[in-house]
Amino acid sequence: MKLINSVGPNPHVVRMFMAERGISLPIEDIDILKGKNREADYLKTNPAGQSPCLVLDDGAIIAEITAICEYLDEKLPGSSLIGTTAEERAQTRRWTRWVDLNIVEPLANGFRYSEGLPMFQSRMRCLPEAAAGLKAKAQDGLAFLDTQLATRTFVAGEKLTLADVLLFCFLAFGGAVGQPLNPELKNIGRWYAAVGARPSAKA
Repeated sequence: MKLINSVGPNPHVVRMFMAERGISLPIEDIDILKGKNREADYLKTNPAGQSPCLVLDDGAIIAEITAICEYLDEKLPGSSLIGTTAEERAQTRRWTRWVDLNIVEPLANGFRYSEGLPMFQSRMRCLPEAAAGLKAKAQDGLAFLDTQLATRTFVAGEKLTLADVLLFCFLAFGGAVGQPLNPELKNIGRWYAAVGARPSAKA
């Protein structure tokens, strides 16, 4: 199998996850800045035109970053970043979903509808009037998560999981596109520095 990769936080999530798990796959880059992911050749592979995309040996594709990471976690040997018990997996999935809905999606769409509008306005429905509110919603999510991180090391508990990888990659992206971390969120800051110091963060 191979990973179709590009710039952006979504592929970063999968690359960081793979690095944490010690997974190495062939990687094929696609230029999303030039819209190559929206051209007919790529749409034959992934009709949604998204990156990243995992192409299996039989030609089947897996899109959506959490689905890709869960597939790799289940399919390949190594220490799971999802969990080894039903309880661990439930907590990881709970917090991964929470982070996605309350921080990642509003942060990303806040970017797409403002700083990223020149790139995205011809590719998807954009709501520029919603950008400021979405960015504020992401900050609200971070403020809540800051209170949770007062009593645990990582997002879902005492071990790094997919929830941490997802959040870190999007906060790193946010910092580069006008949505920096609030320095008053001390627990988030501590967590971010610790996760950012891991070699996998540079994947």
